[in-house]
Amino acid sequence: MIRALGGAAIASATAMAVVLSSGAASAEPEKPVTAEGLANLIDAGLVPAADGRTPKSIVNTGSGTGSAGITSTASDALGEGPEVSAYLAAFAYGLTHPDAAPAGSNNWNCKPSAEHPRPVVLVHGTWLNTYDSFAYMGPRIARAGYCVFAFNYGKLGVLQGGGFGPILPGRNGVGAMEDSAKQLASFVDRVLTATGAPAVDVVAHSQGGPVTSQYLKFEGGQGKVGKLISFGATNHGTSLMGMATLGRIITNLGINILGFYEPIIGIANIQQAVGSPFYARLNEHGDTVPGVEYTAVGTRHDEVSNPYEWTFLTAGPDATVTNITLQQDCDQDISDHLTIMYSPRAASIALRALDPAANPNLECTFNPWMIGGGGKL
Repeated sequence: MIRALGGAAIASATAMAVVLSSGAASAEPEKPVTAEGLANLIDAGLVPAADGRTPKSIVNTGSGTGSAGITSTASDALGEGPEVSAYLAAFAYGLTHPDAAPAGSNNWNCKPSAEHPRPVVLVHGTWLNTYDSFAYMGPRIARAGYCVFAFNYGKLGVLQGGGFGPILPGRNGVGAMEDSAKQLASFVDRVLTATGAPAVDVVAHSQGGPVTSQYLKFEGGQGKVGKLISFGATNHGTSLMGMATLGRIITNLGINILGFYEPIIGIANIQQAVGSPFYARLNEHGDTVPGVEYTAVGTRHDEVSNPYEWTFLTAGPDATVTNITLQQDCDQDISDHLTIMYSPRAASIALRALDPAANPNLECTFNPWMIGGGGKL
């Protein structure tokens, strides 16, 4: 899918840049299709903005701070969106309300109870926003008596290195994951200050898993997180059904094919390709940090974080890990990467991980691929 999209987009952008820069495609000498060549062609057709600045296309390998030193940003989720049970319904609402908060979240006057002393921070995935990821699960956690907080991280524009995803409203989680982890650190500190709690629990989807691990290991998060519960987390990268693996092999041989695709899919997606320098550093000393209780949930039908077993973790010193395959004892739940967040079983797993005594039983219902919501919008 990435290869097909990349070829079409590169060809289209190249042709457009040629026309813009010379007035006719035939007047431009043929140039090799490289990331740098494409950027130069695009730059030739750009004109100054109203403030006098001229935008510039971004090309780099997507490690560390954003391209050309540009750092992504984060923002609060404001105004509660409706609770919905299907991913497609949430996606549609999120397009028109890209900064909406999941129902029941971001009550900054909420004080944790003795039964639930740690607030829950929700961390969304790539090309998503917090409403997309948690419009179903977030309200269920709030109704269970937790103070729930959510935000949007990794925000970059198309020309800043965020790829084509941010053309649509609310497509966040595209900036460098190191920067996103810093944004998570700031948000957790705000939650701790507002609630007076000693630590938080984190529920993470997709990229939210490694971003939280980066926070725990390198951004001062150790001691501030009691539990990390992840769903479809790209904890060890993804092969994207083999395409990312092939791209990484070619890149490591010296042909930067992943850098070539970065203007299309963005920095964070390149970093999540298996074997990236980001994961080499993140997992160099093991998957976990001391003092954290981890739950990693994967679905056999995950088309994004795959092989799905790569989401699972190995416990290091003074950490506990529970790895769960969603379909274990529940074959009728065929959730994919997105609809796992709209699975009643997944929600019951999250609640049990947060409080096993109060939530001993797991739900098992039909939840279809791509749609979610038991097949109903």
